Amino acid sequence: MLAFLKDRFTGLKRATRRCAAWVVAFARWAVILVPLAAVVGTLCAAFLWSLDVATKARFSHPWLLFLLPVGGFAIGLLYHRVGRSVEGGNNLIVDQIHEPGGGVPLRMAPLIFLGTVVTHLFGGSAGREGTAVQLGGSLASGIGRLAKLDPAATRIVLMAGVAAGFGAVFGTPIAGAVFALEVLAIGRVEYGALIPCLLASVIGDWACQAWGIHHSLFRIAYLADVTGPIALDPSLLAKAAVAGIAFGLVALVFAEANHLLGGWLKRLIPYGPLRPVLGGMAVIGLVYALGTRDYLGLGVTAPDPGGLSIASFFGLEVHPWSWAWKILFTVVTLASGFKGGEVTPLFFIGAALGNALGGLMGAPLDLMAALGFVAVFAGAANTPLACTLMGIELFGATHGVAIAVACFTAYACSGHRGIYLSQRIAVSKGGAVEAEATLRGERTRR
Repeated sequence: MLAFLKDRFTGLKRATRRCAAWVVAFARWAVILVPLAAVVGTLCAAFLWSLDVATKARFSHPWLLFLLPVGGFAIGLLYHRVGRSVEGGNNLIVDQIHEPGGGVPLRMAPLIFLGTVVTHLFGGSAGREGTAVQLGGSLASGIGRLAKLDPAATRIVLMAGVAAGFGAVFGTPIAGAVFALEVLAIGRVEYGALIPCLLASVIGDWACQAWGIHHSLFRIAYLADVTGPIALDPSLLAKAAVAGIAFGLVALVFAEANHLLGGWLKRLIPYGPLRPVLGGMAVIGLVYALGTRDYLGLGVTAPDPGGLSIASFFGLEVHPWSWAWKILFTVVTLASGFKGGEVTPLFFIGAALGNALGGLMGAPLDLMAALGFVAVFAGAANTPLACTLMGIELFGATHGVAIAVACFTAYACSGHRGIYLSQRIAVSKGGAVEAEATLRGERTRR
């Protein structure tokens, strides 16, 4: 009996020491990450406010669109003169997380902030996640250098910076944390940074909201009044899976079109500042060819009550081809060198495609729009877990199973392609790939 009690007492002491070590480690990380995340959240609030002001100015002064080539030249010249070291954007941050080296230059933060606001002021079709991620990564790298952190700690701080930016800019702290853990490698989640990323994402979101920033809400009316256990409809889940295939293929098309056009323009126009001039002229031409400005900017709001925005696809009207036009506008904008991100346009593309598929398959349009909203992003970024959690945070748990089916299927069908070429392939989706190959390397091999 004494030996038994002694053994239990020893086990209790070990568990207590482990808990104490966890508390000390958490406190040490909190000292670094809480101020970092608060600053990132504050900058994201300033960024979102600036985007709102720029968008309203463009709505009020439609002639600003004609300055898009001029704005593009200014952005290109700025990056050509002082921003060549940060042109890698999100891919540079992913590379630094994988192999901490020279760090992410602090100038990335003001350059991407200014470049994205200018893009939206004049009507470029771009997003905002790239700016938030680069703000977080740039500041995190600066903190790492200031605190003289070792490579392992620097890696975690960079991931936390990404989580803070993503969680703050979309108002989805759980998805922000998991995105930072999942985006680095296909098929592998970096659980070692789980607590720091969650802490940073939550604090970043709190800080952003503390400045009065409110995020767009999209309501799914289908089954909205159900309060008890939800009966899963097999036919609806089958439709979600079929739609997931389409979402994954469209994600693949978007990513490849962006990379192909970007590479072609670099070969055609070696001088960087001239590429967005051509892109800006092409966007203006598309506006007048289609007779609409609905595919400019983020797509979260429309210049007039009858215009298209993401919310339009949660309504009762079917829009068959809006997803394809948004792909064209966004690829031309980003591939030519304008700044921003891909994610919010992917939300528009996915919601529009879901709306179109809902009309085709006789499924609830608002539910299908919600599935496309997150699933196209899941396929393009290769982050099915983060996107499933984002769908639950944005739309509620009522449709969690359908969201997971669409996101996982889209991820499987997008292949070894994606918007972040620095992602590594930890677990192949099918076929032989080199161990730890990057998407960039796999594209080159193909």
